Amino acid sequence: MRVLVAVLAAAVLPASLAWGHGMDDRVPDARELADLQAKAAAASPNEQPYIYAELVHSMTEIATAQFQAGDQEHASASLKAAQNYAQKIQMSLLRDAKKLKNAEILIRHTAFRLKELMTGASLDDRPTLEATIQQLNQVQTDMITQIFRH
Repeated sequence: MRVLVAVLAAAVLPASLAWGHGMDDRVPDARELADLQAKAAAASPNEQPYIYAELVHSMTEIATAQFQAGDQEHASASLKAAQNYAQKIQMSLLRDAKKLKNAEILIRHTAFRLKELMTGASLDDRPTLEATIQQLNQVQTDMITQIFRH
């Protein structure tokens, strides 16, 4: 009986944590994306890193759907937008930030999703994917450094 409870807890807990941190892998619609962009623009500097991490994740999900639909041009543009938001995260790390650990978890998940996407991507799409993954890994490293600094 204890083994069954442990197995269920091991299976359910990570999924609930991922859902709680906004890591659903659904593609946001244009309204949700616009709301998130407005929220980031209006947010205090301490809250911006997490909101930008949500935007990076959203743009990655959009790019994934675009790649799967064969729309490489728009997918590449979506990844460039994700890179732009990742750069904003790095700039905002110079200040104290709220939810920094949650943002780091979301960025890690997003980089993992891009690595999954890269396995099926064409050779033409790989440089943009690799550059985005590299940038997200650097952002994640910077976030972890900032977390341990405080």
